[in-house]
Amino acid sequence: MRSVLLAGLLTLALAGCGGTAQEQGSHADPDQVDAVAVPTVGACRDLTGADLALPTNASRTVPCTEDHTAVTIEAEELPEDLADLDVDDPQIVQWVGRTCTTAFERYLGAEESTAMRTILDWVWFRPSDAAWDDGARWYRCDLTGGAPGARPLALPADAEGLLAGVPQDRWMACARGDRVDDAPRVPCTRPHDWRAVTTIKLGEPDDPYPGDSVSEKRTSAFCQDSVAAWLRYPETFDFGYTWFHRAEWERGNRRSVCWAMTTH
Repeated sequence: MRSVLLAGLLTLALAGCGGTAQEQGSHADPDQVDAVAVPTVGACRDLTGADLALPTNASRTVPCTEDHTAVTIEAEELPEDLADLDVDDPQIVQWVGRTCTTAFERYLGAEESTAMRTILDWVWFRPSDAAWDDGARWYRCDLTGGAPGARPLALPADAEGLLAGVPQDRWMACARGDRVDDAPRVPCTRPHDWRAVTTIKLGEPDDPYPGDSVSEKRTSAFCQDSVAAWLRYPETFDFGYTWFHRAEWERGNRRSVCWAMTTH
């Protein structure tokens, strides 16, 4: 069986390009609504799934020792060459996507393959339309995690370095269902049918996008071999894969994720 998960993890992470600018999240802090100042790195918030789908967020901060589902891991001004673009310009989306991915890996202490196989994720927020008109040009990358549509995972008081070394199963991505493409993601400590076990590299940073057909064919062939090795070459096995499209390629992703059907 060859199951294909068409919706990529990176695509799900880019919540900064959807929603309504006037909505600024649950439990909004009046001091953060339409804020022009760059947000504070290290701030924790108890964001909901609906909050993560908005392009901007002004939810109040909470002590990181209290229940929270997001922590700001990077916040800066946009570079000057992007400052004069429209607030939703694709160049900003691509640049922030690359920047937040780098910050995500650095903060968690994860190499690229581990970062693509974790249940943890990142989301970015931009200034509100009103703040943008007032000159705000910041971006904010928040660490979060969990399955899309479900309540985000609770994070520990200190999540820095969480994926360094051999990560705990509670932070790694598994899925439960007959097919990878429609199986909800769950932490690997929960009952599951699939585990994201390896990633494969489809190109170098300067390579052009090879196209959907080539990307999928290469992913399928590489993942079949990779999963077989991970399972120690059984006579029969099932595998799946997550491959990404041109938009993710332009944001810097060059890897696909391989899934093994397994309950452990």
